Amino acid sequence: MAKKIPTDAFDFYLGLGPQRSYTAVAANYGVSKRAVTSLAGREQWQERLSTIERAAREKSDTKAVETLEEMNTKHLKALSFVLGKAIEALRSLPLDKAIDAVRAVEMVLKQERISRGEPGERTALDLAEVVKRESERWLINAKGGGDGAADGEAYR
Repeated sequence: MAKKIPTDAFDFYLGLGPQRSYTAVAANYGVSKRAVTSLAGREQWQERLSTIERAAREKSDTKAVETLEEMNTKHLKALSFVLGKAIEALRSLPLDKAIDAVRAVEMVLKQERISRGEPGERTALDLAEVVKRESERWLINAKGGGDGAADGEAYR
């Protein structure tokens, strides 16, 4: 009499992790790989596995987003606290003694920009300006000017 594969075979298969195989399931339950493959087809193990993995990825992604949001909120609160202290110092100290407070304000502003996804420095180049400058540079070089290529030979 052939052994019957238990109803929890898919759970065992799932629990095998990256090393999962029908052969491992067959060995565990003392049945043939063909029997496991047949059961897996009837119960749609591959589709179920794909659904479970997709749901796990989505849950993991959601958790990562929530964690980043919590971290950013915490950092922004800390920056707000430092900014408040720096402003208090600016109000109470004479200007020549307030350099540390000025540095604190500068650091807070830079970090807040970074936390909000903006460049930390306001010297970031405008994309249109870069494209315009590079276009002009290439046009000059192609006409024979620029870096000493009088006849444009370096660009052929």
